[in-house]
Amino acid sequence: MDSNAQGTAGPRVLVVEDDRQLSAMLAELLTDEGYQVDVARDGQRGLHLALTHRPDVLVVDRGLPAIEGLDLVRRLRRQGIAAPVLVLTARGTVRDRVEGLDAGAEDYLVKPFDVDELLARLRALLRRHGEVAEKLALGESRLLVADRRVVDGPHGPVDLSPRECGLLEVLARRPTRVFTREELLDRVFDDADTPGAVDTYVYYLRRKLGRDVVRTVRGSGYRMGSA
Repeated sequence: MDSNAQGTAGPRVLVVEDDRQLSAMLAELLTDEGYQVDVARDGQRGLHLALTHRPDVLVVDRGLPAIEGLDLVRRLRRQGIAAPVLVLTARGTVRDRVEGLDAGAEDYLVKPFDVDELLARLRALLRRHGEVAEKLALGESRLLVADRRVVDGPHGPVDLSPRECGLLEVLARRPTRVFTREELLDRVFDDADTPGAVDTYVYYLRRKLGRDVVRTVRGSGYRMGSA
């Protein structure tokens, strides 16, 4: 059985781990901590459960069958899944960590791990994710990621496509950072897309939300403007 939802009250966590013994241990541990737990033992099943069950946080191994762990994270981001991801893996070099974070994960923990540290990191991710949601609600506009809608702005409610929402969320999470086209392409778009796709969707966002929503930084890329 590759998925197992348990409990009814706490946050929902999706564990994507192909080691049966470890995934069973994590499911039992997290259930005891009050989480609702889904388990997938390959990346394809993990993608399906993430899209259908909409977890609050994910724990993802890297060396997965069907879809590799970081590729899974990239696909989730392109599909508009904004839940924070903790990569749990035996690959612990600095390069490995950088690759994980650049793929769209929020945290990275190396096996073998301390159980208390894992639980603390999950709590921190859930807290920070809640804070991000509040920050996105500040100002004239409010981005509702789950509904892919911008509300309370000068233009009234505006529905976004998954890519429009994903692009706007990446920028809004770090409003002072300048993202290159390549970074945005990796985080939001499909492998077959070119950097020109980023420009196209920036144009779509500006058309829907106003030209100031995304700021062009000449020679560098894009950053969040004001919605």
